[in-house]
Amino acid sequence: MIGLMAPDEGTVEVEGENFWAASLSRRDEMRRRFGMSFQEGALFDSMNVGENIAFALKRHTRMTPAEVRDRVSECLALVRLEGIEEKKPSELSGGMRRRVGFARAIALKPEILLFDEPTTGLDPITTDALARVMIRLRDRLNPTMVTITHDLKVAFAVAERVALLDAGKIQADLPPAEFEASDDPRVAAFVRGDAGEEAGDRREEVPE
Repeated sequence: MIGLMAPDEGTVEVEGENFWAASLSRRDEMRRRFGMSFQEGALFDSMNVGENIAFALKRHTRMTPAEVRDRVSECLALVRLEGIEEKKPSELSGGMRRRVGFARAIALKPEILLFDEPTTGLDPITTDALARVMIRLRDRLNPTMVTITHDLKVAFAVAERVALLDAGKIQADLPPAEFEASDDPRVAAFVRGDAGEEAGDRREEVPE
C-alpha cells in the first residue's frame, strides 16, 4: 500500500490517483502522506528515541533543531511517553518500543497511518494500553488508519470497519458489531478462533 513492492496485478490508488502510474518523484510525494508503524517498532538501535522520531523530520523538512525537538516531544506526549528522548531502544520494554514506533509514524503529520500487527507478542495489559494509544491518535489526529492484526479485541476496539483477508481476497468488510455477528462461515470461524482448523480442513480436501 505504501509502495515498497509493486503489485503483480491490479492498482494501488490514493484518493483516485494510481500510485504506480505516477512518476518516481510524485510517488515520493504520495508516500509522505503515509505514516508506517512497522511490526515490533523497527527502531534504529544505534539511535536514541529522540533521534529515531526526528529521522524523517531532518530528511524531509526544513525545521530548525529547536522545532524538531519540540515536534519530537509533542509526538512522545501523544503516545504517553514524555521525557524519554535520550533512551536507547534496548532500554525500553516491548510495548514502549511499539509506542515509539507510533510516535515516529506520526512525526510528519501524515493523513494515513498504517499499523502492521501492532500488538503481536505482547501481554494482554500492554495490548490494551496500545489499543488506547491508537484510539487516542485516531481521535486527536483524525487520520485514515489501516491496521493489520490477528487480535480481534484490538480490531473491534479501534476500527470503524473490519475486513477479513483470506485466500488473497477480501471476504468480508463490515462494521465491528456486524462482523462479530456475521453468519459467513469464514468470518464465524475466525471470530470463534478456529479459522486455522477450517483452513486445515480445506487444505486436506485439495487433491495432490
